[in-house]
Amino acid sequence: HTTQGGTHLSAFREAVSRTIKEYFGKNFEYSDIRNGIVAAISIKVEEPVFESQTKTKLGSRDMGPEGPTVAKFIGDFIKKELDNYLHINLDTADILLKKILENEKERKAMAGVTKAVREKAKKIAIHNKKLLDCRVHLSDPKGDEDKKEASSIFITEGDSAAGSITKIRDVETQAVFSLRGKPLNTYGMPLVDVYKNDEFALLRAALNIEDSIDDLRYNKVIIATDADVDGMHIRLLLLTYILQFFPDLIKKGHVYVLQTPLFRVRNKKTTRRAGTRQSKKSGKESTDDTYYCYTDEERVTAINKLGANAEITRFKGLGEISPEEFRGFIGPDMRLDRVTLRKEDAVAELLEFYMGKNTVERQNFIIDNLVVEDDSQIS
Repeated sequence: HTTQGGTHLSAFREAVSRTIKEYFGKNFEYSDIRNGIVAAISIKVEEPVFESQTKTKLGSRDMGPEGPTVAKFIGDFIKKELDNYLHINLDTADILLKKILENEKERKAMAGVTKAVREKAKKIAIHNKKLLDCRVHLSDPKGDEDKKEASSIFITEGDSAAGSITKIRDVETQAVFSLRGKPLNTYGMPLVDVYKNDEFALLRAALNIEDSIDDLRYNKVIIATDADVDGMHIRLLLLTYILQFFPDLIKKGHVYVLQTPLFRVRNKKTTRRAGTRQSKKSGKESTDDTYYCYTDEERVTAINKLGANAEITRFKGLGEISPEEFRGFIGPDMRLDRVTLRKEDAVAELLEFYMGKNTVERQNFIIDNLVVEDDSQIS
């Protein structure tokens, strides 16, 4: 598995681009052709030569002592098979052409702002006021591998929500990025307009993904928003941005959603007398008389255990949870939901429905699926 490519990958990229260019008979830029294509190549080479002892980059020029060159072997194969495929599968060829033209339009639109954007990104990276950084990063060339894997950034909703996390985070591996409020809804927006947005420019600089996600500074990008309607909306806005412009962050398993407790159920009298002794009980953060509940089912179970003395608090925002209470919620056993993306997920359709301009359709969907909960026991 040659992670750094080599002669076979270079030949493959060249052959695919040239074949598609010749098929359409247009002078497309190779970058416009390749942008959006995901591919893999596997070849068998006799007596392979590698450019380093780690064998991560193929250096062989020939397939074997008496065989063709790597470039000719791959070029001939791609020319025949890919050209035949496009002639047979005209629908796929039309989709490919549409994507190439979109890439071309986007590249030309970005050409005028790229330099300004990059200069701005450099200035932001030096002094990013929204970022409270940690010491260890995934992209560090050296260092403790376990700590690099543990490196995380919490994307929070405003300064108050960031406060509790900031005070009790692990400064070695946990960074905090504070959003100003609701970010831009980027669905359907031209890339050039999105790149002009200050909030996302700050976020890209914090993550260090301006040039490539291979430079990502944190192994886990954790969305930590309030458990209310606004918090859910901000979560969707962030996911919309990532899905459209940096989907590989999700595909490679870097994006998570932090689950924080919705309720605190406690025996008020006993808690005042005995204080709060942190312990683990049935996998939940609790004291003998305090239970932190992530679902309504857990809330009901806690109420049944404590009986008439139960005091129920509904946490509407992360800022309402004290730093000491928050300590366990972002510790080694914090509850994280990994954001996943499957081949069968209709991302374009989902984004269009939930983030598009079809307001009436969404309103009717909410009305038809509305669930009314009993909050009579919540104080």
